[in-house]
Amino acid sequence: QVQLVESGGGLVQAGGSLRLSCVASGRTNINYFMGWFRQAPGKEREFVAAIRWITTNTYYAESVKGRFTISRDNAKNTGYLQMNSLAPEDTAVYYCAAHLWRSGTYPQDRFYDYWGQGTQVTVSS
Repeated sequence: QVQLVESGGGLVQAGGSLRLSCVASGRTNINYFMGWFRQAPGKEREFVAAIRWITTNTYYAESVKGRFTISRDNAKNTGYLQMNSLAPEDTAVYYCAAHLWRSGTYPQDRFYDYWGQGTQVTVSS
């Protein structure tokens, strides 16, 4: 089992920045995808970004490219989502998730085995 704990959410004005963290513990595996998803009220959960832990290859949804950066610190078993130029439409509960790497699976939440509890991000206009 792998446990994921997110932190770093909060309230920020449009144009501001936040950095989310996701600490992994338990039976972690270096060949994981760690992904970030978000769910706004009344909407389906959507892919935001992912990183392949062993190679640090990164992947982004079009809506966040150029504004968000995913990274990881292997020594701390922690993943990060740096969010800049935030807009009200970024308001959502953000979840980190993880699963063993399989090619092409990173944007699909159904492949992820482990999920954090979520952290609220609210962007005011």
